[in-house]
Amino acid sequence: MPKDYPRTRRVGEQIQRELAMLVREEIKDPRLGMTTVSAVHVSRDFSHAKVYITVLGDAEVQRQSLEVLRRAAGFLRRELGRRMLTRTVPELHFVYDESIERGSRLDALIEQAVTEDKARHRD
Repeated sequence: MPKDYPRTRRVGEQIQRELAMLVREEIKDPRLGMTTVSAVHVSRDFSHAKVYITVLGDAEVQRQSLEVLRRAAGFLRRELGRRMLTRTVPELHFVYDESIERGSRLDALIEQAVTEDKARHRD
Protein backbone atom coordinates (compact mmCIF):
# COMPACT_ATOMS: atom_id res chain seq x y z
CA MET A 1 0.00 0.00 0.00
CA PRO A 2 1.50 3.35 -1.03
CA LYS A 3 2.08 5.96 1.62
CA ASP A 4 -0.71 8.51 1.90
CA TYR A 5 0.34 12.16 1.62
CA PRO A 6 -2.01 14.93 2.79
CA ARG A 7 -1.85 16.91 -0.45
CA THR A 8 -2.51 13.91 -2.70
CA ARG A 9 -5.41 12.95 -0.44
CA ARG A 10 -6.89 16.48 -0.61
CA VAL A 11 -6.51 16.61 -4.39
CA GLY A 12 -8.09 13.15 -4.65
CA GLU A 13 -11.05 14.28 -2.56
CA GLN A 14 -11.50 17.39 -4.70
CA ILE A 15 -11.31 15.31 -7.89
CA GLN A 16 -13.88 12.92 -6.42
CA ARG A 17 -16.33 15.76 -5.70
CA GLU A 18 -15.85 17.39 -9.11
CA LEU A 19 -16.07 14.09 -11.02
CA ALA A 20 -19.25 13.11 -9.19
CA MET A 21 -20.83 16.39 -10.29
CA LEU A 22 -19.52 16.08 -13.86
CA VAL A 23 -20.72 12.49 -14.25
CA ARG A 24 -24.14 13.40 -12.89
CA GLU A 25 -24.63 16.63 -14.86
CA GLU A 26 -22.48 16.57 -18.00
CA ILE A 27 -22.40 13.02 -19.36
CA LYS A 28 -25.65 12.35 -21.17
CA ASP A 29 -24.91 8.84 -22.49
CA PRO A 30 -27.95 6.59 -21.84
CA ARG A 31 -25.66 3.58 -21.30
CA LEU A 32 -24.26 5.21 -18.17
CA GLY A 33 -26.07 3.59 -15.25
CA MET A 34 -26.56 4.96 -11.76
CA THR A 35 -22.87 5.65 -11.13
CA THR A 36 -21.17 6.77 -7.93
CA VAL A 37 -17.55 7.90 -7.63
CA SER A 38 -16.58 6.11 -4.42
CA ALA A 39 -12.89 7.08 -4.16
CA VAL A 40 -10.00 8.66 -6.04
CA HIS A 41 -6.36 7.78 -5.39
CA VAL A 42 -3.86 10.21 -6.91
CA SER A 43 -0.23 9.27 -7.59
CA ARG A 44 2.39 11.22 -5.67
CA ASP A 45 3.50 13.13 -8.78
CA PHE A 46 -0.14 13.95 -9.67
CA SER A 47 0.21 12.38 -13.11
CA HIS A 48 -2.36 9.60 -12.62
CA ALA A 49 -5.59 9.22 -10.69
CA LYS A 50 -7.31 5.90 -10.13
CA VAL A 51 -11.03 6.59 -9.95
CA TYR A 52 -13.09 3.93 -8.17
CA ILE A 53 -16.75 3.76 -9.18
CA THR A 54 -19.77 1.75 -8.18
CA VAL A 55 -22.72 1.16 -10.48
CA LEU A 56 -26.23 0.11 -9.58
CA GLY A 57 -27.17 -2.78 -11.84
CA ASP A 58 -25.95 -6.08 -13.21
CA ALA A 59 -22.55 -6.91 -14.68
CA GLU A 60 -23.52 -5.72 -18.17
CA VAL A 61 -24.60 -2.29 -16.88
CA GLN A 62 -21.35 -2.07 -14.91
CA ARG A 63 -19.29 -2.95 -17.98
CA GLN A 64 -21.11 -0.41 -20.17
CA SER A 65 -20.79 2.33 -17.57
CA LEU A 66 -17.06 1.72 -17.23
CA GLU A 67 -16.69 1.85 -21.02
CA VAL A 68 -18.61 5.15 -21.21
CA LEU A 69 -16.43 6.69 -18.50
CA ARG A 70 -13.21 5.45 -20.08
CA ARG A 71 -14.23 6.98 -23.40
CA ALA A 72 -15.16 10.24 -21.68
CA ALA A 73 -11.90 10.39 -19.68
CA GLY A 74 -10.39 13.09 -21.92
CA PHE A 75 -13.49 15.27 -21.67
CA LEU A 76 -13.66 14.77 -17.90
CA ARG A 77 -9.97 15.60 -17.51
CA ARG A 78 -10.39 18.81 -19.52
CA GLU A 79 -13.41 19.83 -17.44
CA LEU A 80 -11.50 19.09 -14.24
CA GLY A 81 -8.71 21.35 -15.50
CA ARG A 82 -11.21 24.17 -15.94
CA ARG A 83 -12.68 23.72 -12.46
CA MET A 84 -9.59 23.00 -10.37
CA LEU A 85 -6.78 25.37 -9.47
CA THR A 86 -3.90 22.94 -9.99
CA ARG A 87 -0.99 23.14 -12.36
CA THR A 88 -1.59 19.66 -13.76
CA VAL A 89 -4.64 17.46 -13.94
CA PRO A 90 -3.93 13.74 -13.61
CA GLU A 91 -4.76 11.19 -16.27
CA LEU A 92 -7.94 9.40 -15.19
CA HIS A 93 -8.10 5.61 -14.90
CA PHE A 94 -11.56 4.24 -14.08
CA VAL A 95 -11.85 1.04 -12.03
CA TYR A 96 -14.91 -0.76 -10.71
CA ASP A 97 -14.94 -0.68 -6.89
CA GLU A 98 -15.77 -4.17 -5.64
CA SER A 99 -15.39 -3.33 -1.94
CA ILE A 100 -19.12 -2.73 -1.40
CA GLU A 101 -20.08 -6.05 -2.99
CA ARG A 102 -17.34 -7.80 -1.04
CA GLY A 103 -18.62 -6.23 2.17
CA SER A 104 -22.18 -7.32 1.41
CA ARG A 105 -21.03 -10.90 0.76
CA LEU A 106 -19.06 -10.95 4.02
CA ASP A 107 -22.05 -9.54 5.88
CA ALA A 108 -24.29 -12.27 4.41
CA LEU A 109 -21.77 -14.97 5.35
CA ILE A 110 -21.53 -13.67 8.92
CA GLU A 111 -25.31 -13.54 9.19
CA GLN A 112 -25.55 -17.10 7.85
CA ALA A 113 -22.94 -18.33 10.35
CA VAL A 114 -24.75 -16.66 13.26
CA THR A 115 -28.08 -18.19 12.18
CA GLU A 116 -26.54 -21.66 11.86
CA ASP A 117 -24.85 -21.27 15.24
CA LYS A 118 -28.14 -20.31 16.90
CA ALA A 119 -29.87 -23.29 15.26
CA ARG A 120 -27.19 -25.67 16.58
CA HIS A 121 -27.44 -24.35 20.13
CA ARG A 122 -31.22 -24.81 20.19
CA ASP A 123 -30.83 -28.54 19.64
